[in-house]
Amino acid sequence: MYKISNLFENENIKTLETLGAFTILEYQKDLSVMPNDAMNAYYSHAMNVRRRQVVCNLEKSNVTVQAGAMQWTAGDVNATTGIKGVGDLFGKAIRGKVSGESAIKPEYTGSGALVLEPTYRHLLLIDLKDWNGSIVLDDGLFFACESTLKHKAVMRSNLSSAALGNEGLFNLGITGDGILCLESYCPKEELIQIDLQDDVLKIDGNMAIAWSGSLNFTVERSGKSLIGSAASGEGLVNVYRGTGRVLLAPVTGI
Repeated sequence: MYKISNLFENENIKTLETLGAFTILEYQKDLSVMPNDAMNAYYSHAMNVRRRQVVCNLEKSNVTVQAGAMQWTAGDVNATTGIKGVGDLFGKAIRGKVSGESAIKPEYTGSGALVLEPTYRHLLLIDLKDWNGSIVLDDGLFFACESTLKHKAVMRSNLSSAALGNEGLFNLGITGDGILCLESYCPKEELIQIDLQDDVLKIDGNMAIAWSGSLNFTVERSGKSLIGSAASGEGLVNVYRGTGRVLLAPVTGI
């Protein structure tokens, strides 16, 4: 039996969202500052630069997290590698190599509480039911998910244009039924959602943070010819075709 106090009922900590096994907390002010840091802390609070943290209730679901994301646990909590045999280990190692993600993502089981490391980035909860059970992520956004979800490497549709556009050839894909937590440089309030129905979306820059696995993602010249691309002032653009959804940030990540 355990009891956690001065967390959910703390006046300086606001509960932003709860979905599935995850609860997102936001520290309204950074109270652990010294006098020489007070000015930065004051303006950080005014500009929405705040610490945010994820609390996972393992009674609702086992949770898979990014390597190194765990801060502390309480109660009956067990950490495993989530590997189911040699073949699974090999597959995860290959997927991690090509997608740039950590090959081994710890899986936490039990009935206790798991608290992840705080971050100044924005935390987004996504129910894959709203994405027809399949989503592809831009690099570095995965933070945690319910362990019912499966991970895979998704290859770019045309390799030559991806290389020309200085883009990676693979992204991390998540499939199944469950909740996903992303660590985003852009807040939820600024994300633009675009739903395509047998249509096309072209983006000048790496501003799409996630898109449906059903979409065909390529990198292409903005015009039909090299002369047309030069005349438009644009070079290569990211292109999403088909039926599905794209989450678009107003600026590229830093």
